[in-house]
Amino acid sequence: MDSGNPLGEFLRARREMTSPSRTGQPWSGRRRTPGLRREEVAQASGVSTDYYARLEQGREKRPSAQVVHALARALGLDPEETAHLHQLARTARSSVRRGGGVTVGSRLLRLMDGWHHTPALVLDRRLDVLAGNRLGRALFARMLDQGETNLVRFTFLNPDARDFYPDWERVARSGLAALRAGSGDLTNDSRLTELVGELSLKSAEFRTLWARHDVRGKAHEAKSFNHHQVGELTLTYDSFTVDSATDQQLVVYQAELGSASQQALALLGTVAADLPASPTVSLSDAPRSGL
Repeated sequence: MDSGNPLGEFLRARREMTSPSRTGQPWSGRRRTPGLRREEVAQASGVSTDYYARLEQGREKRPSAQVVHALARALGLDPEETAHLHQLARTARSSVRRGGGVTVGSRLLRLMDGWHHTPALVLDRRLDVLAGNRLGRALFARMLDQGETNLVRFTFLNPDARDFYPDWERVARSGLAALRAGSGDLTNDSRLTELVGELSLKSAEFRTLWARHDVRGKAHEAKSFNHHQVGELTLTYDSFTVDSATDQQLVVYQAELGSASQQALALLGTVAADLPASPTVSLSDAPRSGL
């Protein structure tokens, strides 16, 4: 993915977006570099400028945990960004290859199928939809009915996404940050490389946002939808790791009690009742069409 130097690219992106005041550096209108200079990060981290430059350039791939922590502190990274930086450093040192499986456990599928009022999806770390209960598949029918199973590809390449997500820009930023957070150690993963390559080629907006290297996992957030059958609804989602498959996450959506969104979700449930139970094979293996 990217240019084969995710650790260096992340450091550079964060450095260029860090204010010089973060490290007490004097501001000058004559600065040619946005954010911090390499030597300023190096000084604040207690390493030589040459060593830091080699990290950004990918010529040094074995920073210690202590150095990584010092870099995170110098760049003002939050806990999630710091964890991502440590992950990138570990991956660079060990050349980890992880693709993850696509089989969703039968017990989890049965559990989801019992949730008649709660949309639920199982995602992998590339944000491919691996499975969904009836209501989850009905909620995302505009995407899934076209044979598309990747949330990020749908967001950036399918014109329907801008109508489906009223707050499209926020969803786009959140999706890319979640993809970054979940795929930090998927070094040399061919499916992720193909996804990033396709989106970089076809979407200027993707290229711009992807270059920021924002990192935010899918945890808890409110999201608005404009569903083609039941209209507008706002749902909150919570994301849970699947202990039996660490590369998978369960995402559960809920409407506020007594809200118009709850009524819309109940109406969607009548549509979902005619759908079959969750498939026992990955939805992401289905062919894509209409894109």
